[in-house]
Amino acid sequence: MTHKIYLLICLCLLSLAGNAQRQSVVLESLSFDSQKLGRKVSYSIYLPADYNTSQRNYPVLYLLHGYTDNETNWIQMGQMKTIADQAIAKQQAVPMIIVMPDAWDTWYINQYDGKAPYEDMFFEELIPYMEKTYRIRKDKESRAIAGLSMGGYGSFLYSLHHPDMFCACAPLSAAVFSDEVMALRKEQSNKDLFYRLYGPDDKHWEKNSVLKILSEWDKENLPRVRYYIDCGDDDGLLAGNFEVHRIMQKKGIRHEFRVRNGGHTWTYWRTALPKVLKFVSDAFCRS
Repeated sequence: MTHKIYLLICLCLLSLAGNAQRQSVVLESLSFDSQKLGRKVSYSIYLPADYNTSQRNYPVLYLLHGYTDNETNWIQMGQMKTIADQAIAKQQAVPMIIVMPDAWDTWYINQYDGKAPYEDMFFEELIPYMEKTYRIRKDKESRAIAGLSMGGYGSFLYSLHHPDMFCACAPLSAAVFSDEVMALRKEQSNKDLFYRLYGPDDKHWEKNSVLKILSEWDKENLPRVRYYIDCGDDDGLLAGNFEVHRIMQKKGIRHEFRVRNGGHTWTYWRTALPKVLKFVSDAFCRS
């Protein structure tokens, strides 16, 4: 009897160990050295459940945070791990790697005076580092980008500046500003921030204005990126998202536009994330 109990305990321990190996993993606040920024860049990363038990390469979603947040907020406030695990388990999303880099208050752009070229770092250092360090597929058809608020703006901007890099883009509550709104922000509470980023005149802002880039996009050469745009009906950024929708309709840019009940809150973004994971998974599978 004692021998049987011992065997049963061993089997239970082996089963627990096997289940532990098959669980997804989130690694928080890792970092690498950026030569372009002259500092370390922190990031968190989600590895799907079979990452450590397989040899396969995975599609990747770059998931960007909002203003005043960092590389941990999608995990701690957004419950990203739980939501991703559930979506994959229900086969509503494919197993993927999710990368969440820290962007401080850069708004994901190259600062106008060259002092903080975050966008260059993202494409010339961050993406290559991730693809070298983790088993990430390196083709456009396996790479997507999404984000909330400031990160929604960043994901929009990157898909427009680099349409050859992403198969799908999912901005949530994107901080898309008109020229008039940006002028007001320069004059009001965020004057120091936006002057530092975009400079005293409009030249650099025009290069990084989602609305201007979309408005001037050549109809014969539209970005081959699938878009999922989501913003709450009580969100102060809804007007900018509506304007994006209007321009995309006029240009014939393929996209899905959702306005749901809610505001600029983590409650809203948590309910949006499952839809984002399904959308990018469908893009991975159709590409």
